[in-house]
Amino acid sequence: MGEIEIGVIGGSGVYQMPGLEAVEERFVSTPFGEPSDALTIGTLFGERVAFLPRHGRGHVLSPSEVPYRANVYAMKHLGVRYLLAISACGSLREAFAPGHMVIPDQLYDHTKGTRAASFFGQGLVAHVSAAQPFSPELGRALADAGRAVGGVVHDGGTYITIEGPRFSTRAESLVFRQWGMDIIGMTTSPEAYLALEAEMAFAVLAQVTDYDAWHDTEAPVSVEMVKQALRNNPRQAQDTIRHLVQHKQAWAGEFAAHRALQDSLITHEDQISAAARARLAHFFPPAAG
Repeated sequence: MGEIEIGVIGGSGVYQMPGLEAVEERFVSTPFGEPSDALTIGTLFGERVAFLPRHGRGHVLSPSEVPYRANVYAMKHLGVRYLLAISACGSLREAFAPGHMVIPDQLYDHTKGTRAASFFGQGLVAHVSAAQPFSPELGRALADAGRAVGGVVHDGGTYITIEGPRFSTRAESLVFRQWGMDIIGMTTSPEAYLALEAEMAFAVLAQVTDYDAWHDTEAPVSVEMVKQALRNNPRQAQDTIRHLVQHKQAWAGEFAAHRALQDSLITHEDQISAAARARLAHFFPPAAG
C-alpha cells in the first residue's frame, strides 16, 4: 500500500486550502512523459494527499494538450488508490444550475480520437470494462461530502466530453440534450478510462458554471462567465475535499475499480515483453526469475 492514497487532479488553486500542512513539491517522471506540473503533496487531517494542476500552473495547457497518461501514471506511482477530479462544467439540464455540483455516474466520449486514451498497446493488450466509468462507491462518498458542507449536489448524471478548446455551438448543445447528456466539459475523457486501467477508484466533482449554449434566456457560455462562477464560490471544492479526507475511514475500502485488470489482460503471460513490464512497472509485479 502506498504512502499517499488520495489524489486530486484539478485547478492550481485547489490545494491552497486551510489546514494543509507539511507541503512539498515532487516531480515525477513517467514512461508516458512529464505530468502537467509538479505534484503538491501535503497532510490534511493526518492523511497525505497529492494534488496536480491538470492544465499546469497558470493554465498553460489546453484540454487537448493535457498529458493525461503521465498525470494518472504519476498518481499511480505515488500509490494513489482514490483519485478525485475537479472539473468546471456546463449544464445541459435546467435543474443543474450554476453553483450546483454534479457527481456524474456515466460518461460519453465525444473527443476526436487524438488523445492517448490507454496505457496498453505496444505488445501488451488489455480490454478493461468501462460500463461503470466512475467508481460508484467513491462517487457516493463525494456526494455526501458535498452535501455535508452545504452544497447543492446532484448525485448521478451523464458527462459528455468534447474536444475543445472552443465551446459548443447552440445546435451542438441542443443535440447533446436530445442525446440525454446532463453536463458537458473537456477533460474527463480519457482521465476516467486511464484511472480505471490503473485500478484507481475515480470520481468527478463537476462544478456547474453555466448553461452551455442551449438555454433561451441565459447568455452563451464564455471564459469570463466560467471564471466568475468559480470566483463566486472558491471554497466549494476545497471544503468538499477537506470533508472527504477528514472522514476517509467511514468510506474507504476495496472497491470494484481496484480489480479492474483482473480479467482484462488478453496477452499471454509468456508473451509480455520485459519492456512492456518495465513501462507498466506499477501495474504488475515483476516477472518471476
